[in-house]
Amino acid sequence: TSLAEPFQSNVLQSKADTELVRRQNRGLVLEALRREGMMARVELGRITGLSPATISAITADLLAENLIVTAAIDDKAERPIGRGRPRVALSLNAEAAYVPGVKISLNSVTLLLADYSGHLVETSRHPIPTVGPEAPEFVPRLAALIRDELGKRGIPLRQVPVIPVAIPGVVDRTTGRLVWSPTVSVDVGAVPGPLSEALGVPVSMTNDVDMMAQALNSRDPKRFGGTFAIIFIAYGIGMGLYINGRLFSGAFGSGAEFGHTNHIPGGPLCRCGRRGCVEAYVADYAIYRSVERLPPDEPPADIDPDADTMAKLEERARSGDDRVRAAYHQAGLALGYGLSRLMGIINPERVVLTGRGVAAFDLMREGFQAGIEEGLVAEIGRMTEIEVLSPEDDLVDVGILAGALQRLDREVFASSDHEPVAPRRRPPPKG
Repeated sequence: TSLAEPFQSNVLQSKADTELVRRQNRGLVLEALRREGMMARVELGRITGLSPATISAITADLLAENLIVTAAIDDKAERPIGRGRPRVALSLNAEAAYVPGVKISLNSVTLLLADYSGHLVETSRHPIPTVGPEAPEFVPRLAALIRDELGKRGIPLRQVPVIPVAIPGVVDRTTGRLVWSPTVSVDVGAVPGPLSEALGVPVSMTNDVDMMAQALNSRDPKRFGGTFAIIFIAYGIGMGLYINGRLFSGAFGSGAEFGHTNHIPGGPLCRCGRRGCVEAYVADYAIYRSVERLPPDEPPADIDPDADTMAKLEERARSGDDRVRAAYHQAGLALGYGLSRLMGIINPERVVLTGRGVAAFDLMREGFQAGIEEGLVAEIGRMTEIEVLSPEDDLVDVGILAGALQRLDREVFASSDHEPVAPRRRPPPKG
């Protein structure tokens, strides 16, 4: 018996290693089809680096599981490529699964619906109170909304493997509890657990700016695949962070906080209730408060400059108004100091600045450069590429869906023991 035990252990370990490699290879094939679209088995082998035999075995399994479908490449061409049997292309089965993503805003949610191929089926916005006396009813109303929207399209919940939720603020991943948000009351309570129980579907929830980082990674994994940060500048300041190719959120979900790190102790009041945060100098309300010389303890909730107001301030600054220019210089200095700390700690390859506030980045640039130069050794500062990206309204939306679909490829469908997938519904014949 003592001789048999090591043998049995080695056999079990070998089986585990084989299954791990198999899962990884399946995930590679699914991700390649998602990234590149329809392609033949030969192309799949070239892109993934897998052998023809491995590609044949994996694609045969995926076809049998209805995760991928076939089409004749020659049928897609304007003219036949040549005589003989047409080559067969493979693509993801759009009907294998559906992902209803949720983006939470002040007193509303945006519901996104994508099929497994990544095609955006529908986007709709719905009023649901996130603050006030009705906030505790948020989760039941959201669950009912998701049921109704799926029901309208005839999509059963069994075809929904996961529901991703993005929210502004800090989420405790260990409990699913919302720690703090500028637009959602803590009275809403935990969202992932109760929503999952109501629908019978796993639910994940993360910060909305994290989803911006996810979107950049999915669009250009070579450029945004290592260590980089995206900083969102508008009414608030948020950051999404990738470290060594993975989205970083810390041990409990509150990592990568940038806007509410301290810039000057005892400084102006921030939305979070503390004083001197980076946001209290850089956000729209902070610049407006400085220009209008409002008291530094003026509650940010009472200061709500709209886009037109901020555009007028920018115009005044470019026309030479010293008071406005000083406010933007101060904002750039705080942003530069904050970023120098980040760069000194994690040494990112690049930092992307985006959001409504980047329209005035030219006004912040001098202060920003001063903050970087004073806060960081010059040689280290030159290692990081800093770029300004025009704000895109759908960057959070793209990240919500891309992250969920990536998890399906890597974690759910990479294993052959996933829930059965119904065969693709074929359209009725014409005529």
